[in-house]
Amino acid sequence: TLCNMFKFISIVEQNQHLFDWGGLSNNFGAADLLEANPHKIDWQIMSANPGAIRILEKNPHKIDWPNLSSNSAAVHLLEQNPDMIDWANLSGNPSPGAITLLEDNMNKIDWATLSGNPAAIHLLEKNQDKIDWHYLSSNPSAIPLLEANKNMIDWGGLSSNSMAIHLLEENTDRIEWPNLCANPNPSAAHILEDNFDRIYWNILSENPGAIDFL
Repeated sequence: TLCNMFKFISIVEQNQHLFDWGGLSNNFGAADLLEANPHKIDWQIMSANPGAIRILEKNPHKIDWPNLSSNSAAVHLLEQNPDMIDWANLSGNPSPGAITLLEDNMNKIDWATLSGNPAAIHLLEKNQDKIDWHYLSSNPSAIPLLEANKNMIDWGGLSSNSMAIHLLEENTDRIEWPNLCANPNPSAAHILEDNFDRIYWNILSENPGAIDFL
């Protein structure tokens, strides 16, 4: 109700001294609160926040450009300031605009970072000699490419890949178990059920995909 909303706003206003402003600077939905408290913003962290673009547009001198280069909503700002782009961070940016920028600047791509980018498979397929197979092995969009190059798979990376369960089930002797315990796919639990002595419980306990198993 409107009454409850005003109560919530009042509570927020009265307890701002308790906020973690660094964490809030990374909060997608906190733009209004951040804009009302610009002196408390962590600009380095906020530069990666897709929900904070309008604030960053108004304060370009405070932008942290390496972090902005990874911001999926900031491509227009990067296009306007190409000399400020961090190409390694942009290589991991999955937004369509970032991919277009990379396609137009192939000589600036960081291929290790790009190998982990789920939106860049078409570029990786055309440049397989430049792939970093460790990072590609953890890329959930890269399964067909990995299946076609099984001798190149990094099994540590693959063990954490949420889309690779079928490959891991077929090669349990290659699994790196700490990484599998961090794998967010709930189906990873089916492998763990048959390998109880291989479970790293501290890692599994932090895995949101393992709640039902726990």
